[in-house]
Amino acid sequence: MAAKTIKVEQTGSPIRRHHSQRSTLIGLKLNRIGRVSELPDTPAVRGMIEKVHHLVRVVDEK
Repeated sequence: MAAKTIKVEQTGSPIRRHHSQRSTLIGLKLNRIGRVSELPDTPAVRGMIEKVHHLVRVVDEK
Protein backbone atom coordinates (compact mmCIF):
# COMPACT_ATOMS: atom_id res chain seq x y z
CA MET A 1 0.00 0.00 0.00
CA ALA A 2 1.41 3.36 -1.04
CA ALA A 3 1.78 6.10 1.55
CA LYS A 4 -0.72 8.94 1.27
CA THR A 5 0.65 12.28 0.11
CA ILE A 6 -0.54 15.89 -0.01
CA LYS A 7 0.42 18.48 -2.62
CA VAL A 8 0.60 21.98 -1.15
CA GLU A 9 1.07 25.23 -3.07
CA GLN A 10 2.24 28.50 -1.52
CA THR A 11 -0.17 31.32 -2.35
CA GLY A 12 0.88 34.05 0.10
CA SER A 13 4.05 35.89 0.97
CA PRO A 14 5.86 35.38 4.28
CA ILE A 15 6.86 39.06 4.32
CA ARG A 16 5.68 40.75 7.57
CA ARG A 17 4.79 37.39 9.11
CA HIS A 18 6.04 35.96 12.38
CA HIS A 19 9.34 34.08 12.12
CA SER A 20 7.64 30.85 13.22
CA GLN A 21 5.36 31.01 10.18
CA ARG A 22 8.35 31.59 7.90
CA SER A 23 10.09 28.58 9.47
CA THR A 24 6.97 26.48 8.98
CA LEU A 25 6.92 27.32 5.26
CA ILE A 26 10.57 26.30 4.99
CA GLY A 27 9.72 23.07 6.83
CA LEU A 28 7.01 22.43 4.23
CA LYS A 29 9.68 22.93 1.51
CA LEU A 30 8.03 26.15 0.36
CA ASN A 31 9.82 29.47 0.08
CA ARG A 32 8.35 31.17 -2.98
CA ILE A 33 4.81 31.97 -4.14
CA GLY A 34 3.63 29.38 -6.64
CA ARG A 35 5.98 26.64 -5.49
CA VAL A 36 4.35 23.22 -5.03
CA SER A 37 5.57 20.59 -2.58
CA GLU A 38 4.49 16.96 -2.23
CA LEU A 39 4.54 15.83 1.40
CA PRO A 40 3.49 12.72 3.35
CA ASP A 41 0.02 12.89 4.87
CA THR A 42 0.87 12.80 8.58
CA PRO A 43 -0.63 14.60 11.57
CA ALA A 44 2.55 16.69 11.89
CA VAL A 45 2.33 17.92 8.30
CA ARG A 46 -1.39 18.59 8.69
CA GLY A 47 -0.62 20.72 11.75
CA MET A 48 2.01 22.67 9.85
CA ILE A 49 -0.44 23.31 7.01
CA GLU A 50 -3.06 24.49 9.52
CA LYS A 51 -0.56 26.90 11.07
CA VAL A 52 -0.01 28.67 7.73
CA HIS A 53 -3.38 27.91 6.09
CA HIS A 54 -3.70 31.57 5.06
CA LEU A 55 -0.47 31.31 3.03
CA VAL A 56 -0.94 27.92 1.35
CA ARG A 57 -3.59 25.81 -0.37
CA VAL A 58 -3.91 22.06 -0.70
CA VAL A 59 -3.77 21.18 -4.40
CA ASP A 60 -4.22 17.43 -4.27
CA GLU A 61 -4.62 14.65 -1.71
CA LYS A 62 -3.71 11.08 -2.68
